[in-house]
Amino acid sequence: MSFGKNIRTFFEGQWHEGDIPVMRAADHGIWQGSSVFDGARLFDGLAPDLEAHCARTNRSAEALMITPTVAPEEMVAIAREGLRKYAPGAAVYVRPMYWALNGSDLGVAPAMGATGFALCLEEVPMPDPEVATTLTTTSFRRPVLADNVCNAKAGCLYPNNARMLVEANRKGFGNALVQDAMGNVAETATANVWMVKDGEYFTPVANGTFLAGLTRKRVMGLLRAAGETVHEAVLTLEDFRSADEIFLTGNFAKVTAVKAFDDRTYAHGPATRKAREVYMEWALTQPL
Repeated sequence: MSFGKNIRTFFEGQWHEGDIPVMRAADHGIWQGSSVFDGARLFDGLAPDLEAHCARTNRSAEALMITPTVAPEEMVAIAREGLRKYAPGAAVYVRPMYWALNGSDLGVAPAMGATGFALCLEEVPMPDPEVATTLTTTSFRRPVLADNVCNAKAGCLYPNNARMLVEANRKGFGNALVQDAMGNVAETATANVWMVKDGEYFTPVANGTFLAGLTRKRVMGLLRAAGETVHEAVLTLEDFRSADEIFLTGNFAKVTAVKAFDDRTYAHGPATRKAREVYMEWALTQPL
């Protein structure tokens, strides 16, 4: 089931119109969960960090012991070819993905060299940057690398994120502020998280419990280049409650303001706007 429209799918060496079937009932990826994906964006004729997202797809595959079969530069070329078929100004979600076809060792481990690949494009509008979200706590936590593949953008991790998000939605909030196994803030259910205090930026230190995103990394570098002070730090729920501003970074929406964490409210302030501004200025250098 898609969440966008105007879908195009690259599979088995050619483009297909629509949301076509790509997995078989006995594929390892469907019954053992060995699948990875990544997400890039096209908007306003721009495709920021497309190369980095494609390269991470291969790193994620390797983390799940799936053999990558498409070089990052080839993946970029496939994506660009498909994206050029969309109308000027279209906003498109770009999703390259791998899954294991066969299993070895009683079917549990993915067999090396047997890999499915597809690249799906879905037209999905960019969220309104003026619309802020809300956060609440969740009873679910991020796993650690010792018990899950936190170093990959793996499909098998997302049911845990889904329960965080559903729990938050049932409480009347837009997203969940998620802790790691030690009780420190890791991210939200769908994006990396930031806070601003006394004019300085803070984001949870990458400790292996969550995927430190490409947009997070990009915003961090751009803010520092603009002369802002940015800290990667161990942060608690109380740190966020006492923050001046909170915002999220992620590929889907880039920078999203937060207007409330439980009963604490925040302004869509100048630091959040600065983060989005420096990102969008840089994005102008990334045409399709």
